Amino acid sequence: MELYYSFSVLIVLTAVFAYVNERFLKLPSTIGIMLMAMLVSIALVVTGNLFPNQFDFDGFSRFIANLDFTEILMGAMLNFLLFAGAIHVRLKDLREQRAPIIVFSTISVMISTFIVGFLIYYLLPLFRLNVPLIQCLVFGALISPTDPIAVLGILKKAGVRKSLETKVAGESLFNDGVAVVVFAVLLQLAQGSDVDVSFSNISWLLIKEAVGGFGMGVLIGFIGSRAMQRIDNPNVSALITLAIVMGGYLIARAAHISGPLTMVAAGLVVGNVGKASRISETTQDYLDKFWELIDEIMNAILFLIMGFELLLIPHIMDYWALGLISIGLVLFARFISIWVPTLIIPFKARFDKRTITILVWGGLRGGVSVALALSIDEHLNKNLFLAMTYFIVVFSILVQGLTVSKLTKNQKPSELVEADDLD
Repeated sequence: MELYYSFSVLIVLTAVFAYVNERFLKLPSTIGIMLMAMLVSIALVVTGNLFPNQFDFDGFSRFIANLDFTEILMGAMLNFLLFAGAIHVRLKDLREQRAPIIVFSTISVMISTFIVGFLIYYLLPLFRLNVPLIQCLVFGALISPTDPIAVLGILKKAGVRKSLETKVAGESLFNDGVAVVVFAVLLQLAQGSDVDVSFSNISWLLIKEAVGGFGMGVLIGFIGSRAMQRIDNPNVSALITLAIVMGGYLIARAAHISGPLTMVAAGLVVGNVGKASRISETTQDYLDKFWELIDEIMNAILFLIMGFELLLIPHIMDYWALGLISIGLVLFARFISIWVPTLIIPFKARFDKRTITILVWGGLRGGVSVALALSIDEHLNKNLFLAMTYFIVVFSILVQGLTVSKLTKNQKPSELVEADDLD
């Protein structure tokens, strides 16, 4: 009953906020819902402080606190959202952009992790905060990967050209496997655990997570696709795809391989191999609409929860200056992590300044970073890193998310032709 109660409250609030946004604000749905949730959170805090005896909002705060955001996102929603995103991605587009996608989802994540970690380590003493370097590197690892949910949800409405959209979206789909492994290893080191940080062990962990997860996703994707071919029934096919997502995650978790990569691989197989086979157009259209609906609902609920997570960060305004500076540092690290590989790696196409700018500005942070920050132990400066993460994520979604399309719309026709030729 508790689960039903929680889910009912979330659905009702999401529906109300979505209606108000569509009726009055007219922002992209996820951004509008998150913004209203944040404003409501601020209003609750301010009203509670001004009238502590008349208004008691502890009940709602406890309701938000009881929602295990890390488990909700990393253990449930992320699987549905990644599968829903990958099912609409064309393998042909990924193959054409495979080199930058691989580099940006691996090497760039590592570069950004260490740049952010060291910059934060030297910044914090200016605010009279002495934090060990290893903890700063943990923060660097959680804030470096671009968020697939935010990126896919906003880019598809931004109107960027296909080749560039594939680069950014492909990177966000595949960088979670690397980021989670790096974050887990650094967090264990920060906790004082005895961890083998040799190159061979870290490489094995990455290979196990990435190759194991991707291979498992391909396998269950093919099995599900073959099953759908044999029956070609829209309702049963939709049920099979749900089984792929939910059962696939359980298998990945039991095998200790990357659940996100399993979902991405399964979605790619079902969306390309499955649809290219003997499935009728009616079933394909049904599956597309079914997963678009799930994608919209899950995204809306997720961004609602992210907006209300503001209630769980104690004294967040004590970190406003540090948070604003952190935004600049993370963007700088993002620029270096994209720019340096384009200089030293012989990509088939050269990257012009406009392309690099859009890659940097379009690399949004979102729920994944918040979920990882929430999983940090209290004694490892959790509140500090959570507050910094929240400032960065809010800026990323509200500012970068609303302006990334303007970067492409402001391009001159000659720039568009040149950029397309380069890509």
